[in-house]
Amino acid sequence: NEWDVYIKGGRENTGLDVVNWAKKVEELGAGEILLTSMDGDGTQNGYDILLTESVANAVNIPVIASGGAGCLDDIYNVFTEGKASAALLASLLHDEKLTLKEIKQFLLEKRLQIRPIEQELL
Repeated sequence: NEWDVYIKGGRENTGLDVVNWAKKVEELGAGEILLTSMDGDGTQNGYDILLTESVANAVNIPVIASGGAGCLDDIYNVFTEGKASAALLASLLHDEKLTLKEIKQFLLEKRLQIRPIEQELL
């Protein structure tokens, strides 16, 4: 199958250039890209800003950053420096290190345009 080279679950090097692959999936009709830095996934050591910025600058579809969020500044930086359209937060929330309300209030204070805080979070 011609797609076998691409299906490695992110754990094996496929030899593909991430920016070229992002352009290709956009060309194939992807509406957004969920970009996970497997090296940072679950570490809470921060997103791969350079990776995210490289892909976000190369495509015209939204890029969702994933893999590494550990603090409020990490989230802010992936939006401002990494040019992400959205950020995936998993272990940071599962470990109850931060709440959605705290994150949204922080980003709003930094004057980022985000979805409003839902009434039930207040």
